[in-house]
This record gives sequence, C-alpha cells and structure tokens, in this order.
Amino acid sequence: MVDLNDPVVRGYLSRLVGDDGLEMIEKMPEGDITDEKIAEETGILLNIVRRTLFILYENKLAVCTRERDSSSGWLTYLWHLDLSDIEHQLEKERKKLLRNLRTRLDFEENNVFYRCPESCLRMVFEEATETEFLCINCGEDLVFEDNSEMVNAIRKRVDALNIDES
Repeated sequence: MVDLNDPVVRGYLSRLVGDDGLEMIEKMPEGDITDEKIAEETGILLNIVRRTLFILYENKLAVCTRERDSSSGWLTYLWHLDLSDIEHQLEKERKKLLRNLRTRLDFEENNVFYRCPESCLRMVFEEATETEFLCINCGEDLVFEDNSEMVNAIRKRVDALNIDES
C-alpha cells in the first residue's frame, strides 16, 4: 500500500494532479466506481475528477474498465486507483531530473557568463561579445558573473540524486 503521507509521494501526486486532484485521491472510495459517483462522494467537482482520473490513467496510476448496458447500449466507465506503480514512476522522474541537472551542470561549467546589473538578462560570453557587452534591453554594461555557487548547488543536487545510480 502506498503511503499518501510520504512527502515524496505527496509532492509527486500534487505536481501531477494538483491539490484538488490530491484531495480526490485521498477521499476516493474503494473498488470500481464511476466518475460521477466519485464526484458525489468526495465533493470534488466532476470536471476536476475527470481531469485527475485521466492524468492518473496516462501515468498508469488508475485503471478504467468499460461496461456496456445491454438494454440501452450506453457505456459506463468504472475507475479505481492503482498506485502500485508509483515507485516506478518516481524512479523515472528521478532519472529525468538527474539527466536534466547533468545537462545544466555541463552548460554552467563550460561557459562564461555575463549579466545585466539590472537583472534584465544573462548571456554566455559569445552572445555578450555580439552585443559589445551591452544589455539589449536597457543598454547597461554587462558584468562578469561568477557562477561557482550555482555550479556547486547543482553538483550537490546531482550527488544527492545519484545515490541509487552506482
């Protein structure tokens, strides 16, 4: 069973479906149930319930089955949560974040930066030379930026996420 109080799980689900979606997940009744019944029992608006269910379905965290009414021919969609794959989804997110951070770290380590003192923009050296070291927004002289703190922060984050990679 997934612990919805785990801050990592909560953060992931909140980012995925928002606070209303997370509230729906917490209040979701057990078993196969229609989206209308979920909205009724949880007090969440039907459009939010449907949006949340589709996002969870796309991320393999909800299961949907269809039943056809034999007399009317109408389809009924029944939903239930299946958060058993959440660890796999979290691992995919960790690897994606690690990949992006490594790309950013490489960019930060292999470039020299100049920035506008008015915080209009930040440029790599080659771009700054093209503008003659003047801000293209306000005309101020660009100043050298020491990005060593940013590099160190990214490196720490990469190291923290890299624990399981070895």
